[in-house]
Amino acid sequence: MKTIKMNKTILIFATVLLFYSGNLYSSDSTTSKDFRKIQQNAFKPGEKLTFEINYGFVTAGEAIMEIAPVIQTINGRKCYDITFTVNSSSSFEWVYKVKDFYRTYVDVEGLFPWRFEQHIKEGNYQRDFEAIFDQQNLKAKTFTGEKEPKKFEGEFDIPQYTQDAMSAFYFARTIDFGKMKEGDKVMLQNFYKDKTYPLDVKYLGKETIEVAAGEFRCIKLEPLVQQGGLFKSEGSIIVWLTDDDRRMPVKVKTQVIIGSIDADLSSYSGLAGPLNSKK
Repeated sequence: MKTIKMNKTILIFATVLLFYSGNLYSSDSTTSKDFRKIQQNAFKPGEKLTFEINYGFVTAGEAIMEIAPVIQTINGRKCYDITFTVNSSSSFEWVYKVKDFYRTYVDVEGLFPWRFEQHIKEGNYQRDFEAIFDQQNLKAKTFTGEKEPKKFEGEFDIPQYTQDAMSAFYFARTIDFGKMKEGDKVMLQNFYKDKTYPLDVKYLGKETIEVAAGEFRCIKLEPLVQQGGLFKSEGSIIVWLTDDDRRMPVKVKTQVIIGSIDADLSSYSGLAGPLNSKK
């Protein structure tokens, strides 16, 4: 059963912290290239979002997206330390056991990644993947394996400001969807394994959604992901974000071979500002 298989979205989802060491993976060197600067107030360090994952009427697990409260430094650049964890519930593990962890270090000013890692444990399947992004020279180095020394897989060309699955989601939260018409698309790019894939997000309009965390006026999006996302599905993925400056994810519905998986927001804390969309 491929219920919560993490590998096919973009835009919407992420997080849990490992160690807040302030300058983890830091470097004294400062990149010389002039990177873009994006002003945003959608999220900030310390944000934590918790989701209940349901498969039909069964609670299948919990997902946590979190931005560590301490900014890290990588290549002389300040970065958000963002993690995403998914764990199956004890009552569901006899059907399908899941323990997944994703992490990305996202440039605070430019909202592009410097490093991405993925650790998947689902049933008998396990995969450990890491990508180190050289955004100055437009290269990505990839590695597999859980422990050091990890296996070097290769070095690949990447477009400017290419995203990983998690950083793409947080970047999408900064986009102004207010002037879009239903069917309009935002075009992004997502690097995974050894390729860069188109990562388009279709705007589907507005809808009011009620979940355990409350009732919210939302914008409705459909990520059109080809590879390397956070939810593997055999059909569409629909995401609801609050219709305010936070653009906080409220719900994700993923079609699978049999039925669908819903991830509903159950609690939140550490937001960058008020939720004007909450009813």
